[in-house]
Amino acid sequence: MNVFIIEDEELAVRKLTRLLQEVDPTLNVVGTAPSVRASVKWLESNMSDQALAPDLILMDIELADGQSFEIFEQTTVSAPVIFTTSYDEYALRAFKVNSIDYLLKPIKRHELEASLEKHKRLTSGTEISSRVSIDALVQQLRQQVTPADYRRRFLVRHLSQWVPVEVNDIAFFYSEAGVSLFRTRTNQKFSLDYALDDLEAMLDPEQFFRANRQYIVNINSVQQIHPYFNNKLKLSLKPDTDDEVLVSRERATDFKKWMGK
Repeated sequence: MNVFIIEDEELAVRKLTRLLQEVDPTLNVVGTAPSVRASVKWLESNMSDQALAPDLILMDIELADGQSFEIFEQTTVSAPVIFTTSYDEYALRAFKVNSIDYLLKPIKRHELEASLEKHKRLTSGTEISSRVSIDALVQQLRQQVTPADYRRRFLVRHLSQWVPVEVNDIAFFYSEAGVSLFRTRTNQKFSLDYALDDLEAMLDPEQFFRANRQYIVNINSVQQIHPYFNNKLKLSLKPDTDDEVLVSRERATDFKKWMGK
């Protein structure tokens, strides 16, 4: 089976090629491309060549010159596609039910093997016809990875007037006696007419993390992370808080992944 790899990191290409050979030595990587432009050029040059036409494409979403969705807009992709992505596994879990699969980076051998087996089951004995599935998945993935319209500022009451506060200037949100408040990086304190649950949905998850029921913290406000009993984490924030800010044992792993992105 011929495989075409679309991936902009050379190390990732080598690793994926090695994994493919380990899973199935009969697989033939017929080509690689690091960008949208190079992918379109390769596909248009080789899709009609019986010796090089891919039976399967492994396609990274974020490429050197844009998102791989653009490839589908510029040329016909007739081979089945397995997307590879660094995006959150839980956000993309629903796509496992599609006829085209995805793999979360870093790619693991057993997951690649399962995806290839799925491909074989879906195409065994029949002519590959997956354009509808590809179009549907591309649209869904585009919605997932396109930045959402997160809140950029809040209008808050200050003395006798209303003032705008940029979200980037907010160190953390917190709840006190049933009221939602936030502190700015300069330690100004303001109240909001939103519950923390509502605020969590408004904020960019790359920048803000729900540490516990009482606090949502800006990644730039986290100064130190201390181990705490029962596998919890204790955070030191800037500016200082009046309370201990703890990350629960259940959320500790997600928090460390978030901080390490």
